[in-house]
Amino acid sequence: MQARILQKRLADAGHTVRWAENGALALEMARERRPDIIISDIEMPVATGYDFCKAVKTDSALRTVPFILLSTLSDPIDIIRGLDAGADNYVTKPYEPDYLLARMQALLATPLDGSDDATAATLEVSLAGQKFKVKAGRQQVLNLLVSTFENAVSKNQELVVANQELSVARDSLQKTNEELVTLNSEISRINAQMIRDLEAAAKVQRSLLPAADVNLPALDVAWRYVPCQSLAGDFLNIFPLDEERVGLFVVDVSGHGVPSSLMAVTVGRFLTPKVSDSSLLVRQAPDGRVVVASPADVATQLNRLFQADEFSGLYFTMLYGVLHVPSGRLDYASGGHPALVRIPAGGGPPEFHGAEGFPIAFVPEVEYEQRSLQLQPGDRIYLYSDGVPEAMDKDQEPYGDDKMAACIAGGRAGPLDQSVAGLLEAVEEWCRPAGPLDDVTILGVEWKP
Repeated sequence: MQARILQKRLADAGHTVRWAENGALALEMARERRPDIIISDIEMPVATGYDFCKAVKTDSALRTVPFILLSTLSDPIDIIRGLDAGADNYVTKPYEPDYLLARMQALLATPLDGSDDATAATLEVSLAGQKFKVKAGRQQVLNLLVSTFENAVSKNQELVVANQELSVARDSLQKTNEELVTLNSEISRINAQMIRDLEAAAKVQRSLLPAADVNLPALDVAWRYVPCQSLAGDFLNIFPLDEERVGLFVVDVSGHGVPSSLMAVTVGRFLTPKVSDSSLLVRQAPDGRVVVASPADVATQLNRLFQADEFSGLYFTMLYGVLHVPSGRLDYASGGHPALVRIPAGGGPPEFHGAEGFPIAFVPEVEYEQRSLQLQPGDRIYLYSDGVPEAMDKDQEPYGDDKMAACIAGGRAGPLDQSVAGLLEAVEEWCRPAGPLDDVTILGVEWKP
């Protein structure tokens, strides 16, 4: 997703962009057609950004291609590793697109000279108790110094501003010490009221979820919904759209707390199966018939209604499906949401079924694709928020798709509700002792015609 967003920003700036999902594929792409400049993240599967950079800089046909690493520069050793790999510049994350474009322009305006390699000196660097031998050319070292200097200047400016603000705050506190007692009392009163309001809002949010015992013909339904705070940015529902079709969705709003919760509830207002002016799911035709909107149309309409700038930068992912109960055909569309999992009744391996699409309210004027899945009697499908596969253990290791699929498949023989509950227990056990740091939402459906 980060690569797709960066590709769009660069394309908007007039560049022709090719991208790959890992360093190995990127190296093949670069050798196939030599690029003018390369931008690479460091953390990638198969081959890291360091591996990719070193492979480029040791290739006689590619070594003069400017190479920018996207790095947090959080550890000096990372800088040395980048220098050893041959990186020509660093851009710290998060970054402003204009800054990255300026760095690109500077590198493109000063082509690299391959002869610099001949004059490169081998430097021995001691850092954090380790010794590194790095062979670096003058231009490479200069680019590194520029990158690190700009980063230091930026951080220093932030510290200056912070110190100025602290000085003003200190002076203000000294002058208004008597008012603080009154203000603290007022804050305590407001906090107490806020807690009561949040508890009431959480009750309203829970009241919009499906009933504990969802009863739909030919379907077995189970769900779990665990907010990481009192209010959640996740939302789910399943309901009849007409006599033959059932709608189901999981929504995950970016961020946490009150703004995300309010947006989740607002989205739910538009995802209502009741025929009304605000519902995007069903509408009444002139002849009185109820018309059910396609999932792709629902996602497209939501994207037009919700744009990030109107909700303080918030956006959301969503997987929405329409199940034709008599036939078992599921039509669905995804707005940047994790793929649904299908557990075949016949005992086959778990299947991931996703669809391409940007998160909703992230990029304007996007059309969403629709896919279909034919269920067989006894098949189960699972929709979930990213709080399941991205749940972290104490070592910051994510739970992952493989463990999630294996857990679901392991509960195939038992009741659906037991399977969903087992997945939630597995996630909570994985996150001990801190517990999940994101909302966890799971919706399971079994088709039993």
